[in-house]
Amino acid sequence: MILGIGTDLANIDRIAATLERFGDRFRDRVFTEIEQAKAERRADTPGTYAKRWAAKEACSKALGTGLRMGISWKDMSVKNLRTGQPVMEVTGWAKDRLDQMTPPGHEAIIHVTLTDDHPWAQAMVVIEARPLASAPAEPQ
Repeated sequence: MILGIGTDLANIDRIAATLERFGDRFRDRVFTEIEQAKAERRADTPGTYAKRWAAKEACSKALGTGLRMGISWKDMSVKNLRTGQPVMEVTGWAKDRLDQMTPPGHEAIIHVTLTDDHPWAQAMVVIEARPLASAPAEPQ
């Protein structure tokens, strides 16, 4: 079952200007070390940051809160699998909120997709609740 859906559109030029103006202060407030390392290795550094910004906004919307109620930017982090597929990891208050949303007997799966076409970066997050696999019945 779907627990939440969120989407966000970020302007890459706006993120580039913010990076130029505030530098590390902005990076350190919003992005984890892993996210920063990924972005700084990319040719399109502002675009990479913009996609992650959009993913955090989309995740907060899927959690049903937006960026309020104690949620921190760094409570939501985009990582990539070896295949390049983005995955969203939540910690802190965001994880607490996710746990509250998840029905008993289910596990929460966060799906995230990112795209960009300059000057826009977009992210969509879907939070799914999957039933936990039941233990096999004991033979009689």
